[in-house]
Amino acid sequence: MSKKTLAHIRIAFLECGILAPEARAKHGRYGDLAQEFLSTAATDSPDALATFSLFPFDVQDAREYPNIEEIDAVIISGSKHNSFDNDPWILELVEFVRKILAQRRVRIVGYCFGHQIIGRALGGDAIVGRGDNGWEVSVTPLQLTSGGQEIFGRSQLKIYEMHRDVVYSCPEGTELLASSSRYEIQSLYIPERLMTFQGHPEYTAEIISEVLHIRHNKGIFDDEMLSDALQRLKEPHDGYEAGRVTLKFLAGKF
Repeated sequence: MSKKTLAHIRIAFLECGILAPEARAKHGRYGDLAQEFLSTAATDSPDALATFSLFPFDVQDAREYPNIEEIDAVIISGSKHNSFDNDPWILELVEFVRKILAQRRVRIVGYCFGHQIIGRALGGDAIVGRGDNGWEVSVTPLQLTSGGQEIFGRSQLKIYEMHRDVVYSCPEGTELLASSSRYEIQSLYIPERLMTFQGHPEYTAEIISEVLHIRHNKGIFDDEMLSDALQRLKEPHDGYEAGRVTLKFLAGKF
């Protein structure tokens, strides 16, 4: 029997910041964390998904970008920065996303800040901003739409979240895959083009816990919010399932 050849994906991972200190000491760069996350997702999958090479690009400080002809996919990381700000590096990132979306070969995925940047590139500056319902943090249940259920094979997904900035509405031409009780636009999709997650499927419980404590120490989160978030952090999450779907999408399996 001949062995099936897996797709090999060249992924440009756009780093939009750095991890918190303890996470950085353990995992290294954001791209290193993404490498760990996607490798585990692929290894744990019951199906052969794809092989991949991941190339990190520091788009914030080094302002470096890949040659589109030399990659097959782009993933945009999270960030502590506001997706609606007009810092030069953020405007450059929005324009790069528009270049990706103007062609049809390279697919793009965004996590958290990346989700919002893709929304901004598609829908304009006014489509992203500060959410009206405050912070959404820790393990968060998402209700999947009919389209989301078809892709994920389930009705609910639990994902780590750490945000208060949002995409206000679905940009024209996108399909909504998931919503939470706090914020509606949790995952956007255009077949063969893009997929986004407002959450952080790539994060670990330790990373979320570190960020929660940092923001509590700064007075951003009060005692009650910290306690509730840490309690929910003990719940199971589906980050690796989102990682498997990310790889399936980037490999052209749907």
